[in-house]
Amino acid sequence: MEKQLLLNVLASRPPVSGGLQSRSKMRMGPGRKRDFSPLSWSEYFEAMEDVEVENDNGKDTFRIYCSGQHGPVLLLLHGGGHSALSWAVFTAVIYNRINCRVVAMDLRAHGDTKVKNSDDLSAETMAKDIGKVVETLYGENPPPIMMIGHSMGGAIAVHTAAANHVPSLLGLCVIDVVEGTAMDALNSMQNFLRSRPKTFKSVENAIEWSVKSGQIRNVESARVSMGGQVKKCEEPLNSPGVSKSISDGIIEEEEEEEEEGESNHKRKKEDDQEVKKETLYTWQIDLSKTEKYWEGWFSGLSALFLSCPVPKLLLLAGVDRLDKDLTIGQMQGKFQMQVLPQCGHAVHEDAPEKVADALASFMVRHKFTEFKEGFLC
Repeated sequence: MEKQLLLNVLASRPPVSGGLQSRSKMRMGPGRKRDFSPLSWSEYFEAMEDVEVENDNGKDTFRIYCSGQHGPVLLLLHGGGHSALSWAVFTAVIYNRINCRVVAMDLRAHGDTKVKNSDDLSAETMAKDIGKVVETLYGENPPPIMMIGHSMGGAIAVHTAAANHVPSLLGLCVIDVVEGTAMDALNSMQNFLRSRPKTFKSVENAIEWSVKSGQIRNVESARVSMGGQVKKCEEPLNSPGVSKSISDGIIEEEEEEEEEGESNHKRKKEDDQEVKKETLYTWQIDLSKTEKYWEGWFSGLSALFLSCPVPKLLLLAGVDRLDKDLTIGQMQGKFQMQVLPQCGHAVHEDAPEKVADALASFMVRHKFTEFKEGFLC
């Protein structure tokens, strides 16, 4: 069990044992079918914008989703392989609780962000990206900003804060990433990434897999966020490695019963013709190719987090994730910590209301903002 928890650091919680990776057929249960259709970003955010920033080798464009016009800015940074859409349900909840603005950002090589050098995912480069986006949005006098990051995004938030790329930083919230646990998990990450399906037959198929595998436990959040994690395959269907990809995803129930002899052969022929017409989906980013940056994201993270002079909040899915430096720091009152049990690694997706409650209380306690009129805390 402990080993499984360690695998949660860069991507989301690994599939449950005996789950979809066995390539066995999956059953929904008698007479029940859940809705795995995608949901639009516009049901959770007020606006979407592409922010263009200048870099040494040209212009990069970062996709952001926003809500609100007044109050401090909550700058939301997603985890590895995810996108800004992972914050959708959380945004709708927190926006109803406190006076704030929300900016959720697709990081470099993730989501719909387009950069000249998508291979450079170093902590230094990604931290600079965040500073440039903030500067482009708000100029030389940015509003007070509370930076909130999950997993890889939490690590990048700490690097951004430590380098003072956001001069108006109010506070820092890191969700389910701790140096000790992260460094221990790195050796197992490639195995975990290889265990995931390579492709999906549709976005619905990807959403269903994410929920049934335990990657995202909240169906509503999965329906809006998985669209940012997958993209249409660029390779033709008959190319090596793609032709057998359907079996790597979820096999539909309608394939469960097949007749023998000629009818079976006929059905197979029809299926083959149907597969050729289908568009497959694959992961938006190949996380296995980012391995050279993993240590740079997490090495020294605890000391860096503790050194940030702003008020800090650490939200964890389990207390076992706490390492020695943070245990000492927590005892010394250097940051506030809250454990949200019964969540997977994607804490803000699995329990958006609990995360919103913790963050809202933290910000009101530090007088960064106020609860909205009529909201009962």
